[in-house]
Amino acid sequence: MKTTYQYQFYPETKQKLTLNQWLRICRYWYNRQLGDRFDWWEMNRTTVNACPLIASISAPREKPNYYSQKQQLPVLKKDLVKVFHSGELLDFKQVDSTILQDVSKRVDKAFERFIAGDSKGGRSGRPRFKTEADYRTMTFSTANNDWIKLIRKKWIYIRLPKLGVVKIRMHRSIPAGFTIRQASVTRKVDGWFIQLMLEDASVPEFTPDKVSPTWDNSVGLDAVLHEDVYLATSSGEKLPSLKPLRTNQAKLDRISRKRNKRKRGSRARRKLAKKEAKQHQKIARYRQDFHYKTAHRLVRSGAKFFFHEDLNLKGLTKRNKVKQDNEGTYLPNGQSAKSRLNKSWLDAAFGQFFKTLEYIAEKAGSVVVPQKPAYSSMVLCYRNEIVFTDCSFRGYWDEQHSLMVDRDINASINLKKLGLGIFPSIKRRNGNLSVVGTMDDSTAKEILYTLHRAARSPRHTVLS
Repeated sequence: MKTTYQYQFYPETKQKLTLNQWLRICRYWYNRQLGDRFDWWEMNRTTVNACPLIASISAPREKPNYYSQKQQLPVLKKDLVKVFHSGELLDFKQVDSTILQDVSKRVDKAFERFIAGDSKGGRSGRPRFKTEADYRTMTFSTANNDWIKLIRKKWIYIRLPKLGVVKIRMHRSIPAGFTIRQASVTRKVDGWFIQLMLEDASVPEFTPDKVSPTWDNSVGLDAVLHEDVYLATSSGEKLPSLKPLRTNQAKLDRISRKRNKRKRGSRARRKLAKKEAKQHQKIARYRQDFHYKTAHRLVRSGAKFFFHEDLNLKGLTKRNKVKQDNEGTYLPNGQSAKSRLNKSWLDAAFGQFFKTLEYIAEKAGSVVVPQKPAYSSMVLCYRNEIVFTDCSFRGYWDEQHSLMVDRDINASINLKKLGLGIFPSIKRRNGNLSVVGTMDDSTAKEILYTLHRAARSPRHTVLS
């Protein structure tokens, strides 16, 4: 079993200067290798249906790879390397060799993903050249327990190659039997952090329990994003939303306005930029803490299967298409309101939450399964009728059962039915939707019982 623990460590002033210089050298080495691969890509690539009018007269060279680029390191270490655009001299001998080799591995992975593309044939994003704010992590791939020199109360002292002994605050102890396999050093806005990858071969990996999904051991999750509700569950609960960006937006804007008024390159502007970065970090940590608490809250319910919406977050946060009349004048396209909705989607970070839930559920022996949410919010969950035809239609009053059906809880129950394979088929004929299929009476009774209980209970469940 492998796990990673993160600790904050406190290097001395000289060690900080050394670490910053290492990051500078690694960033230059990363950008140099990436530029070399882009040069090869442009000089040796021709589209299938076109022939270039201008071609290089130089002989084609072999494709750069991890091994060929790593072999340049002994040559670069013989003398100082001069940066072309700034004239800065860099000494590669200062940096540990395993760090520089890991940089080559990162470049190789990033470029290979760019060439291979995704499963649908679309090319992934073009790797970017790293700026000082982008490149913040260095990895020691040969770390082991011999690097630990002393453990005293809540402090641990580790000797890093070519840097010396660093003092680490151990807010939680390393589990017994686990050994260090890798160490990564990261510079954040509030200090330096080290990530220790630990491994214990005697502990098996987490595997989900071999049980089949049933109505009692599964839960449906609907991403709500309406008012102050974050999630609706098929058990009739509504979990509240934190909205960390919305609640801190005023303070963040105030700092940004002050920073923009200061002269570029001034000391006051740098101080305000650091203050703004700390505020962004605080927002991100609030969000992550909220995700973990929500995930633990769901897993503690004892469910073995969690069925959630397979959201197309990229499409949900996409800008509206531009509208023009015959004369070329731009017409209102609703982008102003859509921008506020996009910010809410990004603030909720459902993609990050479902990954966190999957990680927490895996340790508890549970499974998280995404489901295609088509028509799940339109069909009445206990009668198989299309009722919710408009997004503004938040509730449905059933005269027969004297019941107010909440739209979000109704959708979460339908997601649960999708996961169990009992959701009805939907057919579209002549622009009209029709539901095909019947429902078991026992299932309908279970759903009605849940809806009646949800109608009587408080609206939200407060997370502790």
